[in-house]
Amino acid sequence: MKSRTIFLFMLLWALHDLWAQQSTPSLSLEVQFAPEVQAAVSPRGRLFIFLNQNPYAEPREQVWPSPGNYIFAKNFSNWQPAQSQHIQSSQGWSKTPAWTLEQVPPGTYYLQLLWDQDTLESRIDAPGNLYSEKQKVVIDKALKLQLRIDQQIPPRKVVSHPLVKAVYFRSDTLSKWWKKDMHLRATVLLPRDYEPGRAYPIRYNVAGYGGRYTRVNRLVNNTDFMNWWQSEEAPELVNVFLDGEGPFGDSYQMDSENSGPYGYALIHELIPYIEEQYRGTQDAYTRFTDGCSTGGWVSLALQLYYPQAFNGVFSYSPDAIEFSNYQLINIYKDENAYVNEFGYERPVMRDISGEPMVSLRDFIQYENVLGASNTYLNSGGQFSAHTALYSPKGEGDLPRPLFDPQSGQIDHEVAEHWKKYDMKLYASEHWAELGPQIQGKIYIWMGDMDHFYLNPATREFERFLRSTQDPVSDAHIEFSAMEGHCSAYSHRRVLEQIGARLEELQGEKAKR
Repeated sequence: MKSRTIFLFMLLWALHDLWAQQSTPSLSLEVQFAPEVQAAVSPRGRLFIFLNQNPYAEPREQVWPSPGNYIFAKNFSNWQPAQSQHIQSSQGWSKTPAWTLEQVPPGTYYLQLLWDQDTLESRIDAPGNLYSEKQKVVIDKALKLQLRIDQQIPPRKVVSHPLVKAVYFRSDTLSKWWKKDMHLRATVLLPRDYEPGRAYPIRYNVAGYGGRYTRVNRLVNNTDFMNWWQSEEAPELVNVFLDGEGPFGDSYQMDSENSGPYGYALIHELIPYIEEQYRGTQDAYTRFTDGCSTGGWVSLALQLYYPQAFNGVFSYSPDAIEFSNYQLINIYKDENAYVNEFGYERPVMRDISGEPMVSLRDFIQYENVLGASNTYLNSGGQFSAHTALYSPKGEGDLPRPLFDPQSGQIDHEVAEHWKKYDMKLYASEHWAELGPQIQGKIYIWMGDMDHFYLNPATREFERFLRSTQDPVSDAHIEFSAMEGHCSAYSHRRVLEQIGARLEELQGEKAKR
C-alpha cells in the first residue's frame, strides 16, 4: 500500500512538472540592429519588448493596460550597434504585469521591439527612435527568435496647405532656465480670404494629453470641416494649435518647478510672436482658449491664472480641477492612491455604464515601465506630467512623487505643494480680485459618466462658484447625463461658440 502511494505521488509530481513546463514556456530573443540603421544608433537607450494579442494594432503603440498586453523595458548604456544582445529572461527588467518573459501565458501574440534613444522628447514615439516590424509568434513551448530593429520613426511633418503655417520658436525664458536651447512649436490655421495685417480674433487650442502641433493635419484633411471652415458660415478668426510636448510629458502650458516656466513663455513670448506674425493685433478682448481633457484643464487654467490674457474659455471634460477629487482620490485626506478607504482597488477608468475598466495600480505600472527611471516620474505619461507640474523637485532631477510608484502611499507634504494648482482653492483665495476679471468668460462642459472620473471635481468646482459673492459667478457649467469623456467636443462646435461670443462682445461694445 505504501509503495503504491509513493508511485502515485511520483506520477502526480511528474505530471505537475510537465504541466508547469507547458504553462511557462521559455522565450529566448536575439536582438540586433539591421546594417541600414546602425549608423543612426546611439549606444545609450532603453529597449522595449511589446507583446500584444491585437492583430490590428502596432504593439509599440499599446501602452495602456489591456488583456493580452505585456511590456518589458531595460536601460542599456553601451550597446554596440553591430553586436547582438541575447535575452534569455526578463529578470531585472521593468515589466507589466510584474512577470518574466517565461511567465507570459501561452497564446498567439504580436511581438515588436523599440529602441528609445531620443533625448529631446518625453515619449517613446519620438522621431529618431528605432523599432522592428511586428512579428506574429505562438508562445506554447521553448521559443527562440532572431529579431531585427530596422525601422526609424520619421520626423513630424505639417500638412501643406495655403491656410496652414508652422511655428518653430526659440524661447529665451525656457532656454535660460534649462541652460540649453528650448523651442516651442505650434501650427496656425488661417481664416478664408486671409489678409495679412488685418486684425483678427484668435483661438488658442490645447490638445488632449500629449497632443502635438501636427494635429492640424487631421483637421485640414477632414473634407466636411474644411468645406465649412472656408464657407461664409464659419467665423473669421485665426486658429493656433499649441504643442503638448514638455520635458516630463505634456507641459500643461503652465509654470512648473520641474519643467520650467512654460506659462510665462506662452503668455509673454509665443503669443506675442504669433500675433505679430499672423493676427494684426494683440488685443486680449478677442483672444480665446479651448480644449478637451488635458486641453480642458489647461484652457481653464490659462483663463484663471492669466485672467486678463483671454476673454473666454471653452473647457470640455477637464482633468481634475480640484484635488479633493483627484479622480477618485482625496489627496489631502486619503492615505493610499491605489486602495480606497474600504480596502478596494481604485479604478482609474470606467465605461459609461459605470463598469470599471482599469485600476490605477495597473495604469501606473505601465507608466513605471515607460519611464527610464523605472517609475512613472519620467514616463512621459499622464501621471508623469501631473507630478512634474504640481510637485516640488525631488531626487535625481525627478519630480517628487505624490504617491509611491509601487505601494501607492500618499506623501501629504507633496499634497500641500499641489494646492497651488487646485483651481477651487486658487479661485476661492483670489476671488475678490479674480471674480470680476472672469465674469462672462467661463464655459465648462462635463459628462456625468466621464470615463476617467473627472466629473466629481467639476461638480465640486461648480458648487464653489455657485457660492461666490461680490461678484456672484456667471460661469456656464453644463453637465450631460450618461455622457462620457469629451463626447460633446468638436472643433466646429467650439468655433461656433467663439463666433457667438464675438457677436455678444460686439453687442456689448455697441451699447457703450
